[in-house]
Amino acid sequence: MESTRSINTHYRGRFAPSPTGPLHFGSLVAAVGSYADAKFNGGKWLVRIEDVDLQRRVPGAAKQILDTLEKLGMEWDEEIIYQSRRSEAYREALDVLDKQGLLYPCTCSRKEIADSSITGLYGFIYPGTCLNNPVSLQNAHALRIQTHDDVIQFTDGLKGLYTQKLRSEVGDFVLRRADGIYAYQLAVVVDDAAQNITHVVRGADLIDSTPRQIFLQRLLCYPVPQYMHLPVVTNAAGEKLSKQTNAAPVNTAEALKELVDALHFLGQQPPLEILEGDIASFWCWVMQNWRVNRIPNGVV
Repeated sequence: MESTRSINTHYRGRFAPSPTGPLHFGSLVAAVGSYADAKFNGGKWLVRIEDVDLQRRVPGAAKQILDTLEKLGMEWDEEIIYQSRRSEAYREALDVLDKQGLLYPCTCSRKEIADSSITGLYGFIYPGTCLNNPVSLQNAHALRIQTHDDVIQFTDGLKGLYTQKLRSEVGDFVLRRADGIYAYQLAVVVDDAAQNITHVVRGADLIDSTPRQIFLQRLLCYPVPQYMHLPVVTNAAGEKLSKQTNAAPVNTAEALKELVDALHFLGQQPPLEILEGDIASFWCWVMQNWRVNRIPNGVV
């Protein structure tokens, strides 16, 4: 008998796209996975537009993404949050961390960091240059948070136990850039708490960020959601589908086929005749038949 998970009426999931272009198949897989898991578990599904980095935002992309979700029959349950409107909430979180004596200014350029750092599994490991040699606040500076080497671990819904030592594997990381833009790691933690998110279902390319987010959640006394990281869609060259790799937009004229393809990528086994129905019947089938233990490389 296949295993299923029990219904949880307190489940609150979310999909949080960045408006850097139209929804493509890779982001569709994340959307379908998060929506299916929330609805199968009798939960709510929220949408958040992660546009905190205004330099990357493409005008009109947010509306285009939302229009695509609607055409795919994916209905969000509460008001949409836009990160670009939440700077005050991020500032307040920074103040809490600053009062704990954990923040320090950093004036290092990317080149200086590259020249003075070692490379770990997740990129350059910041060596603590500005922590050990305090810099003047008069100069433009980023704000970093001091980390530690206590093991941070969580049990991923697909990959099982995942551990990381932040100081030695990542280093002190930026929470606010020198240009004043708040970093993703801080914004996502503050917003997940504000939306009372209990389950985060997203792409496996973000799994290495999760320990940093749990680190911040604990410092800010936020609850830690349950995490599940889905397999990432790649192109023929093995690159993650993205705007940078010229990923094609989701074809809403073939909405049902796109949805079925996403379901197949996630290891689900819908009947062939599902393509003869409509989007409403598609989601009806998903809500009754979603199986996490069929997702590639995943165990429940």
